[in-house]
Amino acid sequence: MLHNPNADRMAHLLKLASKATSRALQDRLARHDIAYSHWTILRILWNQDSLSVTELSLRASIAKPATVTAVQALDKLGYVTRRKRDGDKKTVYIELTEAGRALEAELVPLAVEVNDIALRGFRETQKAALRKMLSKVIANLDNAD
Repeated sequence: MLHNPNADRMAHLLKLASKATSRALQDRLARHDIAYSHWTILRILWNQDSLSVTELSLRASIAKPATVTAVQALDKLGYVTRRKRDGDKKTVYIELTEAGRALEAELVPLAVEVNDIALRGFRETQKAALRKMLSKVIANLDNAD
């Protein structure tokens, strides 16, 4: 099979777009002393609090040791607590503290700002089409053999 020099162009553009948006958000989060890995965990817990480390790892698509490290850091910062539930002595559940919950109002606007910057100059129909196409790309790759 001959190599097509343009075959990986879309993947390359997607990678660059992902890196650029991640970097823009990381820069903004750093001004608030929040690491990107912490953002990922917090965002999940803002949507559903009190999850196990295993569940957090799955939802964040990151390895369990990295999740444990992030949770430990968030615990030291006072944004989460680790608790065991009655009747389940093995599983540790991660719960937001009041300070962790309060960060949502401070940090979510940063992500909204990055999205707004990334989509600057796009019409609403173009934004909707891009979301649909990117979702399709993700689904195609998730379902590939």
